Amino acid sequence: RERAWELAGMINPVHHALEPAGVATYKVEPYVLAADVYGVAPHVGRGGWTWYTGSAGWMYRLLTESLLGLQRRGGRLELAPCIPADWQEYRIEFRHGQSTYVIDIRQVDGGVPRLQLDGEMQEGFGFTLVDDQAVHVVEATWPRPAA
Repeated sequence: RERAWELAGMINPVHHALEPAGVATYKVEPYVLAADVYGVAPHVGRGGWTWYTGSAGWMYRLLTESLLGLQRRGGRLELAPCIPADWQEYRIEFRHGQSTYVIDIRQVDGGVPRLQLDGEMQEGFGFTLVDDQAVHVVEATWPRPAA
């Protein structure tokens, strides 16, 4: 978990703009995921191929599906968080048609994954999506990994 988030942070372009020296080396927009970061002199650390690739889409999928754990399976939304042990909670607002699902995931010590949709306990760690133009509240607890 921690290593996955560490690696995601390493390729996050905003980290190249935290100091003037990083900006001078990276030389491309710090808000666009570059397809390439050069590793050969004289351009070591310079970004390339911004605004031209599917890199941002793949990064979005990495973060939302693999790390935050939002996985659409047909008409269901399954949750499988892969979050650092020190995270307490996070919230995702997911749109399905004209419905909104406000998903709060709390990481707790011990126990088993539990999920409620609009106050009703769900089997497993997912729920069926309904496009009823309503706002649905999802409250979930996820066990913190053992140290």
